[in-house]
Amino acid sequence: MKTLLFFLIFLHLLGTSSTVYKQWIPNTNFENASNWDRGQVPCAKDVVLFGRSEVVSVFVQSPHTLTEMHIPLNGEFIMAPGAAFTAFDGNQDPGCETGSEVTFASTGNYQWYDPTLWHAASSLENLERGKYTFSVDEERVPCQYDDVLFQPETSFRVDIESSEQMIQLRSISIMGQKFTSDDTLSEYMQRPSAKLQFQGQATFRLSNARCPDKTGCECGNTADHHRICAALLQSSENQCPVPTCKDPLRPIGHCCEICGAIVSLDYSAGFDMELYQARIVHTFLSLSKNAGIQMAMSKVHKPQTFLGIGSRSTVPFIQIVLIDNGTGVQIGTRAEQLAKDIMSDVAEHGESFGIVTGHLQSATGSNWSAQGAGSSVGAAVAGPVLGLLLVLLILGIVLLLYRKGALRSIPSISFSSLWKRKEDPESFQDTSDKGFENPMFDTPSNPAALAGACSVEETPMEKPSKSSRLYYINPLYDETELNA
Repeated sequence: MKTLLFFLIFLHLLGTSSTVYKQWIPNTNFENASNWDRGQVPCAKDVVLFGRSEVVSVFVQSPHTLTEMHIPLNGEFIMAPGAAFTAFDGNQDPGCETGSEVTFASTGNYQWYDPTLWHAASSLENLERGKYTFSVDEERVPCQYDDVLFQPETSFRVDIESSEQMIQLRSISIMGQKFTSDDTLSEYMQRPSAKLQFQGQATFRLSNARCPDKTGCECGNTADHHRICAALLQSSENQCPVPTCKDPLRPIGHCCEICGAIVSLDYSAGFDMELYQARIVHTFLSLSKNAGIQMAMSKVHKPQTFLGIGSRSTVPFIQIVLIDNGTGVQIGTRAEQLAKDIMSDVAEHGESFGIVTGHLQSATGSNWSAQGAGSSVGAAVAGPVLGLLLVLLILGIVLLLYRKGALRSIPSISFSSLWKRKEDPESFQDTSDKGFENPMFDTPSNPAALAGACSVEETPMEKPSKSSRLYYINPLYDETELNA
């Protein structure tokens, strides 16, 4: 009980919470140099150009003197107190000896589901201090229980097109105003400014609630995984960086492969996500030897495919992703060691935290035979084994039905020819030109003979004679037993 109380207090001090603050990075402010094609804010002798059809909202923080400005047909300028535009009067403007045309960059390519356009932190204080959290790509954009922030005194434009047509959030703050209910937000979204700030057909739904499940809640961005990855890779020639380790890992919800480690935990109803996250931070990440290691912890469902159809498993698990700042042969090695320490801790204390089992995968620059690769081999071996067991099960069922007479009523196939073994020593004397031997039926694969024998609809199967080369062997019988 004392240990639990200690971690709850430590959790509060850390500010660790299931709620995460996501802050939009780009803005369309007039004073933002990156918004201009020359990389600098226009000065007095410049001619400012906005595209005629540009749809934009521009926040102006201070007064500006310009020679000329062409404004868009559909746009707005939000003027801060004291901000203004005045015409150039010919006086010298230090740093603006020569004038030129300066064009405002287009803002139509900023997408809500671009993970590079968000900062995430566990508290507002950490957000202001630049202490951002690491997470898989799906969770770098706002999740269903996150607080979204557009910085005060900034203008923006973002495409909110979504596969779900509904973006679920805890709250959203725009121009210094925080919205926690659908009614107040819907009223704001009808304003002209909102139509310039947001484009796309999706709408927002606000819960003003934290995750109701102490074992954790899923992010909720799986349906837009393709959008997230497409936006992420758009600036890198649509290719992921090449990992420097062999057999790299791809965490669920991530777009590219990584070097490092993944710990997967199966849990019971007594598991507490925040409590266990605090334990890892306090017990392991706070150690000097683990400095530079980043951790992402979340509840996920494992993707699976059945008959070529993608789906998700019904049982969620906890995924802990660990990466380090190592390079060369050292990349991933410290993350792997931390993962092993966590697994040892799970073996000793996991039950008290509601953890049932744990599994470790790793990929490093020095240890190419990591446990992650071993898991892949195990999966590859398990497939054929399960397939063989399935075949034997089917054969057993068919044999049982035949013995009970359930299959003898089919007139087009003589099942006695399937299960009665025939053997002619003379028939094995010359097989040099008969093709390969079929290990299942112990008969040469003569295409003409097989075509005639296996076409049930066209030619009924006849009972083979002693001189016939077409017969079948039941692998479940022994010939000595039949002859006895």
